[in-house]
Amino acid sequence: MPTSAPIEKHTEFARCFESNKISTFSPFHWLALAFKDIARAPVLSLIYGLIFTLIPATIMWLVYQSGTHLVILPAVVAFALIGPAFAAGLYDVAWELEKGHTPTFAHSLKSMFRNPAGEWGFAVLLMVIMIVWMRLAALIHALYPDVSNPTFEQLSAFLTLGTLVGGILMVSVFAISAFTPQIMMERRVDIMTAVVSSIHAVKSNVGAMLVWCAIIVTLVLVGFLTGTAGFIVIMPLLSYASWHGYIAIIKTKKPRGYE
Repeated sequence: MPTSAPIEKHTEFARCFESNKISTFSPFHWLALAFKDIARAPVLSLIYGLIFTLIPATIMWLVYQSGTHLVILPAVVAFALIGPAFAAGLYDVAWELEKGHTPTFAHSLKSMFRNPAGEWGFAVLLMVIMIVWMRLAALIHALYPDVSNPTFEQLSAFLTLGTLVGGILMVSVFAISAFTPQIMMERRVDIMTAVVSSIHAVKSNVGAMLVWCAIIVTLVLVGFLTGTAGFIVIMPLLSYASWHGYIAIIKTKKPRGYE
């Protein structure tokens, strides 16, 4: 029976775990493994899928209530990047499957408290970034032409600055969040060690990370186009695939014994 990698305990603050170099299209292999995980734990996947479907449904409700389309893109991107940070329960399910154990809902819930200081600190970090993002979006909106049918030239400053700021923030949050939750859950290290290691892993595998980012954005858009119903499957799929990505990229001192 395969065994899990030992939890690595370190006292050094903000150290960086080494990362493997992977092929550009490895994320598709992660998805294939994720489909197998769903098939092996269909009930738990469904439960978490229903729970996480409430998140985008709430976003759509807020968009409807706000009465403006300008909040749609930031909301979609924010969900695409923040969603995996709250998937510790699903990471635990995938981890248990790979150890040859039978995952349970109770055990997966406990995973949210394996590293409470780090996990909740990371949630606060993402929340602050999103608040800053939305405030910047509001400031940039001041550049929007105050005419009914603005020309492209009139919109150029608004579009250019909005794209630049949004792109920088999106890349930053993606690099920070790609593997930080998984590292903190399994290895119980401090938040800065996890964040630095995640950024390093993304920088070391830019091609694969671009493919992975495109997959995330595409599936999230599909989820919204299905009226959020698609997230019942999409969220478990992305969470399991993220776990397999973490396994493939972040090095351990000893072989893990599974993919």
